[in-house]
Amino acid sequence: MALVVFWYDFICFGIVAAALIGSLWVLWKKEAASRCDEESVYESLLAARPDADGFVRATSRAHVGTSQLWTSCWIRVHPVWLVLTRFVSFAVMAGILSWDIVEWDASIFVYYTEWTFTLVMVYFALGTGISAYGCWACLSTPLPENGARAEFLKREEEEGRFANSATYHEKNIWGKIKLQSHYAQEEFQRRAGFWGYLMQTIYQTCGGAIILTDLVFWLVIVPFLSNSHLGLNMLMGCMHTVNAVFLILDTLLNSLPFPWFRFAYFVQWSCLYVVFQWVLHACGFTWWPYPFLELDTPWAPLWYFAMAVVHIPCYGIYALIVKAKNSIFPRLFPHDFVRSY
Repeated sequence: MALVVFWYDFICFGIVAAALIGSLWVLWKKEAASRCDEESVYESLLAARPDADGFVRATSRAHVGTSQLWTSCWIRVHPVWLVLTRFVSFAVMAGILSWDIVEWDASIFVYYTEWTFTLVMVYFALGTGISAYGCWACLSTPLPENGARAEFLKREEEEGRFANSATYHEKNIWGKIKLQSHYAQEEFQRRAGFWGYLMQTIYQTCGGAIILTDLVFWLVIVPFLSNSHLGLNMLMGCMHTVNAVFLILDTLLNSLPFPWFRFAYFVQWSCLYVVFQWVLHACGFTWWPYPFLELDTPWAPLWYFAMAVVHIPCYGIYALIVKAKNSIFPRLFPHDFVRSY
């Protein structure tokens, strides 16, 4: 092995191993739960068992179904706009990443930034495809007769979904959208399925990863670290801002929930990158892209512990963005916004 291991490095190995084991335990307890009852808050994408007709009846507030993957939380925003937003985000990021590879060659992927940037692109690529399919599914589902429409609107009014001050026009718009979504969901929504599950997990992994990437770059690397491989220019600025801008824009438009337990995927993503660096150095790679990952210093355990802890506020910042969206917008736009729990 080209990597020299000191006694204190085993503490670093233990920190990463504990993070991996802990994240797997959280996912086993939450994501792989065998059932959900009426009193529980259902957050899992995998757990619920379908009924005899193949539909899942338990759809509590953190459940992710097909319609949540491609509809907007804004009533007046047609899902096609979400398709366009995701496609443009993917295209722009693909252009920036191509520019980055041309500038530095493929070795640039030793950086966590490029890993996260690529992951955000994968999310937008999946989101574009799923959104496009969702729009097609909705448009290919005919609206029922007027009698069914009237009955559906009446039931919505009885459940108190319309405020007393809402106008007839607002009620009609809301009812029509809910009706279309209801019948499309009856036909197409079972569980999110593999691709929906993958999209949701990547979305929440990206949420924490972009905050970690951009904060470390702008608050630690640029002000305090001198790195001959790093040039602060327009390309570097785009790589550490565009990812966050596009993902936050998507968050403001989408209907996806953001439960805390999927913090485990973010932890696993970072652990995978750290193990990748260890393997590279064990195979003879001598240069560390980030000084705080170096193992040949007695301060390494402290750095690794600090980086493990900083994952919590980074994920928390993005969770607060989602929470603020669901808390502020319903008050400002009570007839135009639907909470994404």
